[in-house]
Amino acid sequence: MKTVRIAGTALLALATASAWAQGPVAGTITDAQTGQALPGATILLDGAAIGVTSAAGTFNLAAVAAGSHELRITFLGYEPLVRQVQGQVAEQQISAKLLPGGVLMGEALITATRASDRTATVYTNLSKQDINKRNFGQDLPYLLDQTPSVVVTSDAGAGVGYTDIRIRGTSSTGINTTVNGVPLNDPESHGSFLVNLPDLSSSINSIQVQRGVGTSQNGSAAFGASLNISTLDNRREAYAESQNSYGSFNTWKNNVSFGTGLIGKYFTVDGRLSRISSDGYMNKAASDLKSYYFAAGYQQKNTLIKFITFSGREKTYQAWNGVPEPALTGSQALLQTYIDNGELSPADAARVQQEGRRYSYYTYDSQTDNYQQNHYQLHLSQGLGSSWSLGAALHLTRGFGYYESYRARRKFADYGLQNVVIGGDTLTRTNLIDRKWLDNYFYGGTFALNYQPKDNEKFQATLGGGWNHFDNDHYGEIIWAQYASTSFPGQRYYFNNARKTDFNAYARATYQVLPWLGLYGDVQVRRILYRVEGVEDKQNSVATSANYTFYNPKAGATVALGAGQQLYASVAVGQREPVRADFTDRQAGYPAAQAERLLDFEAGYRLTRADLSLLGPRTAVRVEANYFDMTYRNQLVATGQLNDVGTALRTNVARSYRRGVELTGFISANDKISLSSTVTLSRNRILDYHDVTYDANYAPVVAAQGRATTISYSPSAITAHTLEGQPLRGLRLALLYKTVGRQYLDNSTNEGRSIQSYQVLDFRLRYALHPSFMKEIEFALLVSNLLNREYAANGYTYGYIGASGRQESFNWYYPQATRNFLASVNLRF
Repeated sequence: MKTVRIAGTALLALATASAWAQGPVAGTITDAQTGQALPGATILLDGAAIGVTSAAGTFNLAAVAAGSHELRITFLGYEPLVRQVQGQVAEQQISAKLLPGGVLMGEALITATRASDRTATVYTNLSKQDINKRNFGQDLPYLLDQTPSVVVTSDAGAGVGYTDIRIRGTSSTGINTTVNGVPLNDPESHGSFLVNLPDLSSSINSIQVQRGVGTSQNGSAAFGASLNISTLDNRREAYAESQNSYGSFNTWKNNVSFGTGLIGKYFTVDGRLSRISSDGYMNKAASDLKSYYFAAGYQQKNTLIKFITFSGREKTYQAWNGVPEPALTGSQALLQTYIDNGELSPADAARVQQEGRRYSYYTYDSQTDNYQQNHYQLHLSQGLGSSWSLGAALHLTRGFGYYESYRARRKFADYGLQNVVIGGDTLTRTNLIDRKWLDNYFYGGTFALNYQPKDNEKFQATLGGGWNHFDNDHYGEIIWAQYASTSFPGQRYYFNNARKTDFNAYARATYQVLPWLGLYGDVQVRRILYRVEGVEDKQNSVATSANYTFYNPKAGATVALGAGQQLYASVAVGQREPVRADFTDRQAGYPAAQAERLLDFEAGYRLTRADLSLLGPRTAVRVEANYFDMTYRNQLVATGQLNDVGTALRTNVARSYRRGVELTGFISANDKISLSSTVTLSRNRILDYHDVTYDANYAPVVAAQGRATTISYSPSAITAHTLEGQPLRGLRLALLYKTVGRQYLDNSTNEGRSIQSYQVLDFRLRYALHPSFMKEIEFALLVSNLLNREYAANGYTYGYIGASGRQESFNWYYPQATRNFLASVNLRF
């Protein structure tokens, strides 16, 4: 808590170091050759699109905070123009002339799906430079580790392979993720499996992380946050790059990327090939990942068309079982319990003690997950006169793959097979190898129609939405059996098909009522049709039919105080349907899953200054304090147990909430040294939780008396701090410090079923040279867990009836790597 107090004091001190000064900036945008006005040009301030020019080519920013800002002006068919403006009390007039021949920047194409200071929501923007700082080959969640309220974890322990991210205690199933406005979340599980898109980070030009409900998005509901990823950047000059990393656990990353720049005024082509491999920190947790990215664009006058395809293929050994608790603690009593429950052989029992925290349950060499996902996107940006513009996209995602498992002593009946009779003996079980397949198509379209009246720059509106359809086959095949019965290689022993259609439409508007007061309104309607037919692997029917219609209104207001200061407040409703496992894996004693509803209230203060002299003549300061109150009805919370593929099992709770404060601060002196900090303090409670236990016959017993308890996987304190300095030109050194409070594995608030709090310190070095024969040579080093701490970032628990007839529980954890490194050499031409 000492770190929390220090960070909080620092943020408050920065917040008081402000003066009062801001004023309007207006201007006219014309063609540099003809002098004609350019209506519909996009105006971006500090990377956020905030308006377009009128029919006369004029724009008016009602209030620009004090300090230095980047003003970017883009228009189809013209070179982008960038100017630095200084916020001041007096009105400023800018006249800008655009040269023909440019390509529209990607930011303008994703304006409709991103938040800005006008939308009264809380968000964090990460530029390509921010992403590249941490991009050594680890999965995308690890690149977001220093953003507010984030907890990341890795099954294999070192950030390569299956990883997950939680924001405000909400897993990826509650985080809406889009790539260029196209939904990425799996429509059935709601998760975003970024292991299927290795090294996508190397093709990203910006990410916006919205916390809470945020603005309306396509795809699954944002129930804790949203990740808006853009790869739509256009680079006018030809380039070639190669990133090459090597590190602990035989981890490799190699990629090559290229771009043609602008060809003949109209065309651009970009591409990337990547390979990432790692043995993993955990035993038998290796990953072999390959991917590509390709984009081709055409632009002329008011039209931009861009085709994008990217794909990933992953082969990962199954590390989702985790490690039994006694392998971490050395408890012989717990170890014996694990041996007895798992019916382990003497050799396997000895292996647990020998391997310790790196223990792997599996010994079969092909116990692997194999999956490929191909994405195709076609984007259109079209100017429609002086006040309207249209952004639209068609998309197709093709996914297919399986995970292979060795199964010991399985009943023939569970596979629809007859018992085997040998002589006078009847065999009811056999050892076998099976593969469980997914084979799916996800396709649809999105659109956003933007309107800004030519004579009223204070008003902006967007009408948008999308239609998406998902068709997914689930089936299992037997590829080998010790006793084959009537089976044959490749025999399909179960099959079910799931189909889901998702339609949403939204209308959003902002209006600057007064120079200091802005209003925001947003309403979304979402319709879901979901059908499942067939049987699951245990020959049980998974037939499901569910339809939902959700209305999600949002509203907010912003107040400009002066000197780069702003107050904001918003209220939003979010609703979402249960995931597939909530229907198909419902546990005994728990009722059928219901849809969830969230009322999200956000309020905060922002300060941005770039003209202070606290630590030198060019001291930049950013501070934000945000309060959130997320009140749920029928929230689906993790019980702490998993199904057979590692998906968390959940149950509805009638009333629950997440409340807290997020404090973020940044200070930089002359670009030589900087400190950024984020602190989240929260209270995450279920108000009337009824424990479910089991009697000696394993019949569920629901507690008659409800009680208040803490929501599982929801730490009350999360902090992240980065201290970065540039002692020599081209050399940047950074220390990254992360703390995460205790997390409970279920909703019992029992410390015996919890993940202990942990602290991690990382070190990063980057040194760039600029020789005459190429643009840049960069050497980089990342040392993770510098202090060599042993900790776990995730886990689960399960209950069973012990020998005494009482309910017992047993915990599994996902240990993270001790001190390890990644070193890279990056070449840019």
